[in-house]
Amino acid sequence: MEETIIYLIRHAETADENGIRNTNEDPQMINEKEILSVHGEEQSKRLSENTELNNIDIIWSSNYTRAKATAKYIANNNNLPINLDSNLSERRLGNLKELGEFMKDKKTRDPSQEQLLYREFKTTNGESAEDTRERMTKFFNRILKEYEGKKIVVVSHGGSIKFFLLNWCEVNEDVKLVYNNTVLDITSPCLLKMTFRANELIDIEQINLEKLDIEENKL
Repeated sequence: MEETIIYLIRHAETADENGIRNTNEDPQMINEKEILSVHGEEQSKRLSENTELNNIDIIWSSNYTRAKATAKYIANNNNLPINLDSNLSERRLGNLKELGEFMKDKKTRDPSQEQLLYREFKTTNGESAEDTRERMTKFFNRILKEYEGKKIVVVSHGGSIKFFLLNWCEVNEDVKLVYNNTVLDITSPCLLKMTFRANELIDIEQINLEKLDIEENKL
């Protein structure tokens, strides 16, 4: 049985848009339309030059702007179109006031980290870690069946990637994901090489992207 390789990528750094917004768009729409920073564009270009991402068979991305912008360089280098699936989108944050209340007494400043511990928590119109994990898993089960033996790039988001990885990872005392005693660093960007045989995970390897001068970034 052939092995299928999935390169699971978190999008690159986004631009800071915390200024005045004279817009009627709701927070969800603003989140979906966030763009990459100048540095994020540079990160994405250098990411695409990683030798692991040569000879890719198919590329899937979230339909969020920042994910598509990260995927476009890999698509260009491999002469492939970008396929979009809403199951790869970031979890819906929902009511931001409720999310702020949830975070008041938490040890980290990252809601997606805390939702690794409180997997059923969600705000009004938001998604829980479990909701997100289920739709991500549904997507991956489908592509593992359709593209067995292929090399697949999947570009998604920090929270969604973390919640999907709960299928195989533990959460340590620092609220980090651990696979086979190795902490996975889901920064922007990150590159995880996941090897499957049929739909069974064989290994997760974090590809070193030190040369990209990675910086921690918001979702």
